[in-house]
Amino acid sequence: MPEQNNVEAQPTGLKKSLRLIYVYAIAAGAIFTFIGYWDTIFYEYCGAGTFLGFALMTLLILPIAMVYCELAPLFPKAGGELIYNTVGINKHVGFFSSWLIMAAWIAVPPSAVMAIVQWLFHVLHVPTSFMLIEVVALVSLVGYCILSLQNVEIAGKIQLYMLMFAIGGCLVATVAFLFSGVWSWDNFQNFFYTQVEGHFGIPGWIIGMALLITPFFGFETVPQMVEEGDFPIKDSNKAILGSIVTCGVIYALFFFGLGGMPVQPLVEEGGAAVGGFLAITMMEQLGGGWGVFAVVFGIAAILCAIGTCLLGFWLSTVRLLYAMGENNFLPKVFTKVNRHQQPILPNILLLAISLVFLLLQNATTFMNDFFNLMSFGCACAYAITMISAMRIHKHHPELASPYKLKGGSFTRVLALIISVAIAFFCTLGQSAGSWKSFGIYIGIGALLWLWMVLVNWKKHKVTIETVAGTKEY
Repeated sequence: MPEQNNVEAQPTGLKKSLRLIYVYAIAAGAIFTFIGYWDTIFYEYCGAGTFLGFALMTLLILPIAMVYCELAPLFPKAGGELIYNTVGINKHVGFFSSWLIMAAWIAVPPSAVMAIVQWLFHVLHVPTSFMLIEVVALVSLVGYCILSLQNVEIAGKIQLYMLMFAIGGCLVATVAFLFSGVWSWDNFQNFFYTQVEGHFGIPGWIIGMALLITPFFGFETVPQMVEEGDFPIKDSNKAILGSIVTCGVIYALFFFGLGGMPVQPLVEEGGAAVGGFLAITMMEQLGGGWGVFAVVFGIAAILCAIGTCLLGFWLSTVRLLYAMGENNFLPKVFTKVNRHQQPILPNILLLAISLVFLLLQNATTFMNDFFNLMSFGCACAYAITMISAMRIHKHHPELASPYKLKGGSFTRVLALIISVAIAFFCTLGQSAGSWKSFGIYIGIGALLWLWMVLVNWKKHKVTIETVAGTKEY
């Protein structure tokens, strides 16, 4: 008898083990923003009317999300914008659209971990220093990297638990505001207060509302996770739409509660919350039991909310880099997985990028400038994807989605108009430093694209797996 080979085969590909509820939690967690930290920024955008801004933005995002619901079941592999825009337009647009969306995603881990560290130091009354912040943030990022390299089910469960606690904390805070005895309709008198300057006759409040797209990007992470889903791919629409509606409702309720509290003086020049933590600062100033609740709320709205956001974008960025390797945009080494079938190099690369960004964030203004335009990059990627959706519908009849898009072509055009409008509003009032940082990022992408054109694609064709078979580009 031939000798049996007992050497265990090296695992390949991503493991199909994610339940739909975990994919929903990853997407909703990615969307669920730094609500306990950036509440100052959002209030500066739209004042007491921030709750209305979030409600309107939820409605505006839904047509875009519905188009994603139509696209997601057509492609069973991770990749999202990379795949959609390669099939819809070409591989060059596919790469740059995914590069644009990744501008938003890779900015999250270093920013998120800094927000968590700042809150921890604030609660524990720890004197801050550049070195201490860097070390604690570094350890946190390494921890997230290690978690991402484990079985994805573990990350999914942790994401779900943190998300539920974050949502619960925000709802409890909303009820506490409404029945505090301090909440008053009088605080809504200056309803359209904003610190955003108007441009071209457009009111600053409207521009501020457009900037509220930042707390909504994240639903597009669902297509990055479908390859690992153990559910019918047609059900991905439940995670996409469910994550948006959940977060939109929580945002609107929370800021309705916060808007009725006496918080406007805290965000005006010289106010105690101009650097962030608006709700927490107000609670601390009210004193008494509010001081204790400020810590509990911080655990929910800082530690858990930002923690879910960080983990959601970390997992999605890793899978986008993996997809670039799988589809021959990047070398195949990006597709190598560990024994848990988690991508190795994408995790290590994202950790390295996050550490560099962390250093830049604390030593220069580059990261802050770059962060200002990530919403612009995200909106541009949405707009390109809407064009691809139109072209796929017209030129690829073999790709019939099980998700029936309500409104059909009208919804696709409406989603495109909304995406372009939001992208335009996000450019208004940006500093020269922001455009310089964004230009550097695009320049790095252009160099990578040149390598693909001049070297990689001459040896390997781009391959995309669809429900109608594998296609080459």
